[in-house]
Amino acid sequence: MLHYKKYQTYILIMFCMMNVSSCKILRSKAPENTPARENIYTKKIISAARNYTGVPYKSGGNDEKGLDCSGLLCLTFKEIGVKLPRISWQQAEYFPAINLPNIQKGDLVFFVTVGKNISHSGIVTEVKNENDIRFIHASSSKGVIEDNMMTSYWKSRFARVCRPQYADLAKQ
Repeated sequence: MLHYKKYQTYILIMFCMMNVSSCKILRSKAPENTPARENIYTKKIISAARNYTGVPYKSGGNDEKGLDCSGLLCLTFKEIGVKLPRISWQQAEYFPAINLPNIQKGDLVFFVTVGKNISHSGIVTEVKNENDIRFIHASSSKGVIEDNMMTSYWKSRFARVCRPQYADLAKQ
């Protein structure tokens, strides 16, 4: 019985330490995909894309002299150190798809404008409401511009929205 009392204080301290260490406050750091981290990348992506506003459309273009839609995405993401596939339908498979009601700034949007497959892409720059979602893209007639993707033209051609995974981007 004497031995038990001698170690009782140590056992009690160890038990308390185990309970405290399991508290949420003391756990390891938060995952990298936090809203603050997303916000940093979102701002960089949108700012980089907007720097190309007014650049003329050029099929297969991927520089300041001329861009097509997938070239705009490639060039924009290259500025933050991410290499995207060069073709719109491949870009649409690079990040996970999300439901349209969950769309946010910085998401990538994809459309079927020719044929039956994804053939156009852009980056969401602003979500004002469910009827006014702005995206930047390379228009074949107007060059790099921002449009409302909820107009009848874009809405009828909408295919997919994808969300970049910022924790994965940080590792590249």
